[in-house]
Amino acid sequence: MSQIPGPEEILGSQGLTREDQDYQGSRFSDVKAALFANPYQKVWGGPNEPALPYYKTTNKSTYAGILPGGQPPQFTLAAIRALESSADLRWGEDGRGFRRLLRPNGVCALGTWQIDEDNPYTGYFKKGSQGLAVARISAGVTKTCGGIRRSYGLFLKIFPTLNENHKELLSTANVILADDLGGTTTTRINGVELTNAPHVTGLNRGNELPTILQEGVLFLFLDLMPSVRQVYPIAELGKPAGIATHAPEFMRLRMAPGIPLSGENDLRDEVMSYIFDKGNPLPLRTLSFDISASDTGKRSGFALLPKGERQSITNWQTIGKVNFNNAVVSYNGDFVINFRHPLWRKDRNDPDSALRKGGKRVRW
Repeated sequence: MSQIPGPEEILGSQGLTREDQDYQGSRFSDVKAALFANPYQKVWGGPNEPALPYYKTTNKSTYAGILPGGQPPQFTLAAIRALESSADLRWGEDGRGFRRLLRPNGVCALGTWQIDEDNPYTGYFKKGSQGLAVARISAGVTKTCGGIRRSYGLFLKIFPTLNENHKELLSTANVILADDLGGTTTTRINGVELTNAPHVTGLNRGNELPTILQEGVLFLFLDLMPSVRQVYPIAELGKPAGIATHAPEFMRLRMAPGIPLSGENDLRDEVMSYIFDKGNPLPLRTLSFDISASDTGKRSGFALLPKGERQSITNWQTIGKVNFNNAVVSYNGDFVINFRHPLWRKDRNDPDSALRKGGKRVRW
């Protein structure tokens, strides 16, 4: 296992590297192998396994470098890299990856994406689409246990194949979903609605409020919309050339009904428990999320008001499922896997309307 860094250590380059610039696609088998190479527990929940580590989210790390004449602005470099790098794995020069300044503690789940219902959308939203899926699920705070305000997040990566051993390099579609960027006291991911347009109850962040403020201002400057992430990458995955993109405005993942409530307190243990029994290395169950889409919704409020910023979405249509049949909590899952944030488009279906081009903000 790679050496686990101290809680305050910032590893690797937060900015773009040659590794990002040279990306030509990846193989699912390589991503899976990386995620399972160095689990924190060789067998999840085994009697002699160490406790899962916690890496800190701090105001100090997100504000580092904002003063002139000091170190490079780490959070700004990390945000630009999140918007510009399509790399699925970022090993860094030393092979130890990079330290996440936000959502540093997560669990990775692997499975399949499938669309079963008719809908008007293109690409991998189209009925009959099936692909391999990799997700990183996190709680948005340092401590991932219930009883404190947590912001559930699910970063999803889809490969346009069901062949786990495909040889060709494939580009992936990445989307980002959450429930409330400020956090809620919801104790289980069961029943949480994860969408690309989450609520933002900023005051729920408590002493991490400066971090969410920095995040909002930075993404507003770099890419316009700090609290909404479009899902057109899925609508363009596998889409024939010459066919216009048609992406839903809103996407939601919600755990399928009928899954028994987990008794685990840490989000990472909770997700693992839906698939494994403690001390048994073999996956026994499937963790399923319903995929829903909509084009009607309204945003209101302000993130720093007591009720926060709210997104009301109506006319949800359930069109498929994501079925996760394996999962792991690992060093590479926290430090190496990468999910690109889709660039904001004035028209989500028109690539030419992107506000960033050539690595720079070009439209206002």
